[in-house]
Amino acid sequence: MKQNKLTLAILDMYEGVPNQGMRCIADILAQFSEDIEYQVFDVRQKADIPDLSFDMYLSSGGPGDPREGNGVWDKLWYNWLESVHQYNLNPENEQKKQVFMICHSFQMACSHFGVGEISKRKSMSFGTFPTHLTPEGTKESIFERLENPFYIADFRNFQVTKANKEHLKAHNISVLAKEKSREHVPLERAIMAVRFSEDIIGTQFHPEADGDGMLVWFQQEEKKKQVISDHGIEKYEQMIADLSDPMKIEYTQNTVLPTFFRQCIALLKDESVFV
Repeated sequence: MKQNKLTLAILDMYEGVPNQGMRCIADILAQFSEDIEYQVFDVRQKADIPDLSFDMYLSSGGPGDPREGNGVWDKLWYNWLESVHQYNLNPENEQKKQVFMICHSFQMACSHFGVGEISKRKSMSFGTFPTHLTPEGTKESIFERLENPFYIADFRNFQVTKANKEHLKAHNISVLAKEKSREHVPLERAIMAVRFSEDIIGTQFHPEADGDGMLVWFQQEEKKKQVISDHGIEKYEQMIADLSDPMKIEYTQNTVLPTFFRQCIALLKDESVFV
């Protein structure tokens, strides 16, 4: 007999900006409808923040500078994150809250936990790219099915760099992935994934990105012209090729978040881990 469904709070950080992220998250969760029920919280438009009654949390990507807020929603978000963290640190709370951070939320979490420096990129990272697992990342179970490097969808104007290694070691924080190495570019590689604690993990890229859906989206004539105008025909053609390859963006989408949810179900329902 199945136990009650696990509860998931989705913190929508898109501030009402049209996006593909929330649709992709919902599509992935449709696979787990028998085990997980979820509620969406509009953080930035309504200062709507979940309480600590949920089993799991997912905080989305979003627009703008992750270092800035309006003094209301951002304070509530940071208070929520610290509350979850402190809840998990309390040994009396045997069942821990599982958390996944995406892009904008990941950058804010990196700021909160002192992972590294948050800065504006010289130019926007836009498209599909190979990303490299660190030695710690190769041991991370959420990434264990991925090749090294693996392919990601990455759309951001900001980045996390300059990991504070002594601080990370002292707080058991692990950098799991970094952006591709560009030998001709004398810039530090951005941090692309971090395990902040045993129960909180995040990625600076979009693991929810749907290869097929993005392919349809970017093949629309208006979107195609815009990408070519902003980023060039070579970037556009490379992105379309990566989106068409089932072993690239589609494989990442079918691996990272689904594995996270499967592990949460196994952990929180005291079942054997199945991936």
